[in-house]
Amino acid sequence: MNPSIHKSTIAYSHDRRFSLIFRTARFSSLAMLNVEPHIAQASKAKIMADVANRYPENTGGKYYVDNQCIDCDLCRETAPDNFKRNDDGGYSFVYKQPENPEEEARCKEAKEGCPVEAIGDNGD
Repeated sequence: MNPSIHKSTIAYSHDRRFSLIFRTARFSSLAMLNVEPHIAQASKAKIMADVANRYPENTGGKYYVDNQCIDCDLCRETAPDNFKRNDDGGYSFVYKQPENPEEEARCKEAKEGCPVEAIGDNGD
């Protein structure tokens, strides 16, 4: 089964806090992060991976994971031939760039499904 994360939702609650909510099919549960409004606004400004913040374990090339990774496992489940986990740091990284159209499609799917948009495709 290919897990998916339904797109993240920012909700405004009665106590003037924002909640970032996402659901994974793999775990069949909801994860919710509550943040103050000014933090939510700041986090909305940065909505994609930043090549300057990529993890050093990433192999050189188009795809990379940056320091926004929350270790949700989606990319490793979606593209296991290309993503691995750093067990000490608790995050994913690209250990092999895609070498064929199927791997490219899976890496793109992992990027598009990443709940925190920690996967970039504008690397060197």
